[in-house]
Amino acid sequence: MFVGSGDLSLAREALVESRRVLIGMILLSDTTQKTSPSAPASGAGRQTQHSPVYISESSRLEVRIVLLLFVATCLYLRLFYDYTDLNGDEGIILQGAQRILNGEVPYRDFFSFFTPGSYYWMALLFKVFGDSILVARAALIVYGGLFSVLTYLLARRVCSRGTALFTVYLLTLTCLPYCFLALHNWDSTLWALLALYFAVRFLETPHWGFAAATGVFASLTCLFEQSKGAGLVLGLIMGFGAIIWLSGRNKRSLRLTHLWAFLAGFALPALITLAYFAARHCLPQMLADCLWPLQHYAAVNRVPYGFMGVQYSELDKVLAGPWGYRLAIIVLLSPCFIISALPILAVGALGFWLLRLRRGEQPNVASYYVLVSATLVGLLLSTLASRPEFNHILFQAPLFFLILAWGLDRSCFRSQFAQDIQRLLKYYILLSFTGLGLALLWRPLNAHTVLETRHGALRAERSDPVLRELQARVRPGEKIFVYPYQPLYFYLTSTFNPTHYDYLQLGMHTPEQFAQAIREVAADRTPLILFQPSFSDVVVLSWPATPMKALAEKDALTEYMLAHYRACTAFTSLQSWQIVFLVRKDLSCTGPL
Repeated sequence: MFVGSGDLSLAREALVESRRVLIGMILLSDTTQKTSPSAPASGAGRQTQHSPVYISESSRLEVRIVLLLFVATCLYLRLFYDYTDLNGDEGIILQGAQRILNGEVPYRDFFSFFTPGSYYWMALLFKVFGDSILVARAALIVYGGLFSVLTYLLARRVCSRGTALFTVYLLTLTCLPYCFLALHNWDSTLWALLALYFAVRFLETPHWGFAAATGVFASLTCLFEQSKGAGLVLGLIMGFGAIIWLSGRNKRSLRLTHLWAFLAGFALPALITLAYFAARHCLPQMLADCLWPLQHYAAVNRVPYGFMGVQYSELDKVLAGPWGYRLAIIVLLSPCFIISALPILAVGALGFWLLRLRRGEQPNVASYYVLVSATLVGLLLSTLASRPEFNHILFQAPLFFLILAWGLDRSCFRSQFAQDIQRLLKYYILLSFTGLGLALLWRPLNAHTVLETRHGALRAERSDPVLRELQARVRPGEKIFVYPYQPLYFYLTSTFNPTHYDYLQLGMHTPEQFAQAIREVAADRTPLILFQPSFSDVVVLSWPATPMKALAEKDALTEYMLAHYRACTAFTSLQSWQIVFLVRKDLSCTGPL
């Protein structure tokens, strides 16, 4: 299903009108209807005893708002549904799910240093709804709707309705649209956000059901991305530990049965997963592969905090224009710096509310802030330990945007001068985030080239001759090898990799893994290899911590390919990469393989 020109024009009109209404509501909310979390209107919501924390789930009006938010977010994200720039990262989970559907088992039949959750979740979606990339994209739309709903409900606890809506507006414009790809990062963020939501619900109403739900979703986060899951669990432990230590009231309300409920909920998905892989006789391989990043991933992925993969020379060119142009670029890029600052601000928020909790000031609202900010600090620590680039921070934006909501709410500042500064900041944030959102929307609205693939039709800004040539020469189900990195070609063309590795990266994968890939290609007598000879340039830009020794040494896999294959033709891909088609020397360069 495609978006035609008529649909796009209607979408533009609807988008402009909806933004006009939403912006008007946001800007007028503080003056026309400030519903204070500490004093909600009659029937507008429920509060815990002696607490200004606002629980909006019991308000019919708030429930309607939540439903409208979900629908509006999904309709907006529909514009990105079938747009692609063929980012190779998206192929990792998609191809892994495809291999599972073909009877393979992760870690035993193919290598992965991710925990298995996203592979099996995507395989389940394909099994139920059809094996298409558009199914994965539809799941992203639902994720986006849930991100908006959960962020609103969590922010609404202590913020006005206008501030919570404003935060969701900013989130919708810049979160998924910045990286609308079917990745394990979005899966795990959804489970982490649900875990935090139920943790907050448990804090408000200590019940074993909320504790068990928190444990289940924390466990799922670990099973979908181990580093994020570890950070989430660490943050929850810090938050509840501080609350129990500093708040006598919560010592009485948090019982041992609640801890057992959490542990039972956490253990259930983990035990099912361990039992499954033990039954497939590959539990040791699973544990080894999931611990593999501790020795190999971090060394190559060390980057400065907030790293965006932009060279200083390129940035100088962008900022070399007139002052008006430079100012516009700075405004458009400022959301990236603001989003990167949110996790750091969470550290300050945690320290501030720990002091308030220790003094006994507003114990329930202070407990909310301590729990949420401690969880965000845990996620920050996990990001710092893995790859603290901007994208990995953005993947957790539905959680970190709670810090933005707190800072933009009027209750954050008491003095009139501070509120005036805050109002100016709101206008600037509205301008910059809207500008970035429009820039992100421009590409899918102007993508009129249809890419016909074997797993769904996509729209792009121009054609991809590599994809077209590959589908013309290779039949579905056959094996090819892509080196070093473009696993999305496997999935879109219904082809398979003869090796255990959907991609191999110099400096990160070990020489033994490269040697294993060579043996598997040789044993399979793979007829076609897609080779990107200039990938070292990408490595220097995207993985600057890669040891130069690894790039300077002879690449055994490249030497094997050049010795046993010959170059037939080369194309420039959609991503402006030069891809060379290498055919086994005993085969012809023309005709199907």
